Amino acid sequence: MENKKKKVLIIGSGPIIIGQACEFDYSGTQACKALRKLGYEIVLVNSNPATIMTDPETADVTYIEPLNAARLEEIIAKERPDCLLPNLGGQSGLNLCSELAQLGVLEKYNVEVIGVQVDAIERGEDRIEFKKTMDSLGIEMARSEVAYTVDEALAIADKLGYPVVLRPAYTMGGTGGGIVYNIEELKSVCARGLQASLVGQVLVEECILGWEELELEVVRDREGNMITVCYIENIDPLGVHTGDSFCSAPMITISEDVQKELQRQAYKIVDAIEVIGGTNVQFARNPEDGRIAVIEINPRTSRSSALASKATGFPIALVSAMLATGLTLKDIPCGKYGTLDKYRPDGDYIVIKFARWAFEKFKKAEDKLGTQMRAVGEVMSIGKTYKEAFQKAIRSLEKGRYGLGFAENYNKKTKEELIKMLHTPTSERQFVMYEALRKGATVDELFELTKIKKYFINQMKELVDEENALMQNKGAVPAKEVLLQAKKDGFSDKYLSQILEIPESDIREKRIEYGITEAWEGVHVSGTENSAYYYSSYNIEEDKSPVSEGKPKVMILGSGPNRIGQGIEFDYCCVHAANALRELGFETIMINCNPETVSTDYDTSDKLYFEPLTLEDVLAIHDKEKPVGVIAQFGGQTPLNLAADLKKVGVNILGTTPETIDFAEDRDLFRAMMEKLEIPMPESGMAVTVEDAIEIANRIGYPVMVRPSYVLGGRGMEVVHDEEGLRIYMKAAVGVTPDRPILVDRFLSNATECEADAISDGENVFVPAVMEHIELAGIHSGDSACILPSLNISPKNVETIKEYTKKIAKEMDVRGLMNMQYAIEGDKVYVLEANPRASRTVPLVSKVCNIKMVKIATEIITAPLTGNASPVPALKERKFNHYGVKEAVFPFNMFTEVDPLLGPEMRSTGEVLGMSDNFGEAYFKAQEATQTKIALSGTVLISVNNSDKPEVVEVAKGFEECGFKIIATGGTHKLITENGIKAEKIAKLQEGRPNILDAITNGEIDIIINTPDDKQGNEDDSYIRKNAVRKRVFYVTTMAAAKATVEGIKAIKNGGGKGVKSLQQFHSEIE
Repeated sequence: MENKKKKVLIIGSGPIIIGQACEFDYSGTQACKALRKLGYEIVLVNSNPATIMTDPETADVTYIEPLNAARLEEIIAKERPDCLLPNLGGQSGLNLCSELAQLGVLEKYNVEVIGVQVDAIERGEDRIEFKKTMDSLGIEMARSEVAYTVDEALAIADKLGYPVVLRPAYTMGGTGGGIVYNIEELKSVCARGLQASLVGQVLVEECILGWEELELEVVRDREGNMITVCYIENIDPLGVHTGDSFCSAPMITISEDVQKELQRQAYKIVDAIEVIGGTNVQFARNPEDGRIAVIEINPRTSRSSALASKATGFPIALVSAMLATGLTLKDIPCGKYGTLDKYRPDGDYIVIKFARWAFEKFKKAEDKLGTQMRAVGEVMSIGKTYKEAFQKAIRSLEKGRYGLGFAENYNKKTKEELIKMLHTPTSERQFVMYEALRKGATVDELFELTKIKKYFINQMKELVDEENALMQNKGAVPAKEVLLQAKKDGFSDKYLSQILEIPESDIREKRIEYGITEAWEGVHVSGTENSAYYYSSYNIEEDKSPVSEGKPKVMILGSGPNRIGQGIEFDYCCVHAANALRELGFETIMINCNPETVSTDYDTSDKLYFEPLTLEDVLAIHDKEKPVGVIAQFGGQTPLNLAADLKKVGVNILGTTPETIDFAEDRDLFRAMMEKLEIPMPESGMAVTVEDAIEIANRIGYPVMVRPSYVLGGRGMEVVHDEEGLRIYMKAAVGVTPDRPILVDRFLSNATECEADAISDGENVFVPAVMEHIELAGIHSGDSACILPSLNISPKNVETIKEYTKKIAKEMDVRGLMNMQYAIEGDKVYVLEANPRASRTVPLVSKVCNIKMVKIATEIITAPLTGNASPVPALKERKFNHYGVKEAVFPFNMFTEVDPLLGPEMRSTGEVLGMSDNFGEAYFKAQEATQTKIALSGTVLISVNNSDKPEVVEVAKGFEECGFKIIATGGTHKLITENGIKAEKIAKLQEGRPNILDAITNGEIDIIINTPDDKQGNEDDSYIRKNAVRKRVFYVTTMAAAKATVEGIKAIKNGGGKGVKSLQQFHSEIE
């Protein structure tokens, strides 16, 4: 490698989906840091705007473009990189690299692949090649054969005996696969798997359910030196996907000699496949006879490598990037081991990972865990003992549970009922087991049911016994020895207060009086002189977390585990706040428990505490570090739920006050303020009983929008059309109390929804741009596609929106960021809600408008401490010469039984951004980036409800002008043809054959426009949408999106697409 500045292309992993989350933002961002330090010029491609890696500062040139071979070829032709680093962008990055190699693009432009060889990707990912490699090494695998058709799969399954496992090649998160128990199941799952696989290849393998699942994270350099970074033991046995599985590092119940044997096999495999950098190797072991079989390897940084990095302090992605450039492990110095080739995992603590799911978001989705990943996020906790780490993980999840007992209604069930619930693994399994033990189930019984090892069930039983003993003395704080033992075993103050029925503050005060406090210890970061991050434990004698006295400190509360409604966007804000505070001369302290994120990277803040975001844990750190202030407005709902309690005990919350945030949530107070400011809102009321709700609905008229107060991501929101629907909703609503009522609003029909983000210092307010939603009001803002800057809103209304936003921010004395939601009905602007905090659109607005919103907000928030003047008056309105279109990405392919309809409850897991000089192309690119490309020719199916009939003619005309063949159902067909547009009629499902379903199944339809009826059609046409998802046909369920689709097709057909443009270039063209 001669040292002229080399240009390296890094492929990101795209939008956050189940199975591929923000751990790749973390690894990609880390790699960019490493390569920049080594003097490389970096070109980065990723379609996800919510990431730190797509910030214009992270790489030298950034392309926010769809991730596919055609777009990448354009970028390669324009940028001419010397090399490509594919193993940091998850499965997307690897697959694209293989594809570019096969198409000859890499050869044509002379691009060298570094880190992992193209043939190595094949040896690791292609099921046949992998098996061949294993056979040649004499390493055992589960017995299996490869099938290319359903019939082949049936024949193999007969030979192996049912149940069998199906694994499609080149996929991740277990997509398309599963365990099948009979011939019928095999037929349907295999068909799905063949379609999901890049190469139409599915592995049929013997079922090894109930074996131990063990993982090793191995790093190799170009000279073949290897180290094992981390040993991970999955506590759930095989049969649950590792992404859903509850696991520990190091291995707790696996003997030293078995670990050595696993390491020997892993080294052989990694050496044969010749990966440079990190590889994750998964093994299965039969606990009865000790037989070991390798399951698979991931020749890339993965979800497990993010976990392994955070569990051991070894920055795998950073080191992988350095090794890819030709350095070896001996070349990288480390304060603890001298050089990295001498590294070994030797932490004397236990790490637990626990997943977070979102089944409650999907009606009809079955809470069942299997070989297809279902989790949307995860937490990691560190403790000195298994019990302590386990209980810390439970309270990190933020499910309103601070311990294992009394979850849902499990405590009220009999032992028999609980046992019945344990026949199949679910997201609730640990909580059910806890109550089953309390009801007298034995360790042996639970082992037979779950195949979770007896050691872990025994540990749980000891916790149950200890808890039952504690509950003998309700109403008082336990004696010193008893409390000390409970704290050592991980019982939280809050949980003790719940089971003993006394205030949490009583326990805290008495505990401190007894002298029982947590202490902290550091985890050394490998490859650094002496960097570390910290965890707490009640089992540490002396505190080993040094407190610095130099600069004033500010503490940032992170956003906890990823979930639908609160994702990577909030982590993005926390990271930017840490950078801004550092520039302002503060020492930054970050608290978070999510191992996938950039905020929990060791050098994002000056000091990281890897801890649950609960009152007890945050206060302990606050008492120790004594910061001058705490920032709670960047981490989404998590820190906001703590802010008021923290303020009560004297913590200085910076920026907008917790009272203001509560004020915005209180509909009555907020409405009174809107009346004072003379700003219109849709009529509404607050209901505690069914009668209240019916009275309000009759007063303001149906349809109404109902939802609980104090939620993020539209949990439990619905549009209700009549009294019967309202009764059902109120009956199902849980935990409605006078201080947490149900909100009932008039539903604005056919209204354009829009939102504005604002930066306010309490006096001056700046709105960078107004975002216009493509979907109409009634669809959650997180799920709606949106255009930035707005396209169809009149200049007068844009002004009104900006003016209202400024008035409200001033009146509420907002200091920092605020997000406002509006709807325009007719020509009137209504305020829907105000969120005086960072929202999920912050990264989007920051990138499209080239404004560092979080940095400016942080300067405002800290002004009382720094005495600096406000940056807001200097901000100027600018003219944009481009459009950004955000589109949401949904996990409906993972929940095939769920109707993929959008509504007021948020269900997207991530987002993509399309950017262009014109709206049509930007919309087209955004759709392309979600991996469902809009067809430019072919057949369009149109079937719309009565209220959308007025607009359908215009849409049909548009498709006709673009040369599409149109087929339509009954009423729609009649209307289109009466207006002189040629269309064929097609039968709905219940109208005979051939019908819509046949046409979709036979691949005769390229685009589907299907808007459901409010009532009647909801059920009967969900099959259209479910099958569109299954067959990957582009579909839209709103007229607004249908019109945008026509615009997109026209833009591309009229030679839109003057080539790709970098983010930096778009920014330079803003006037």
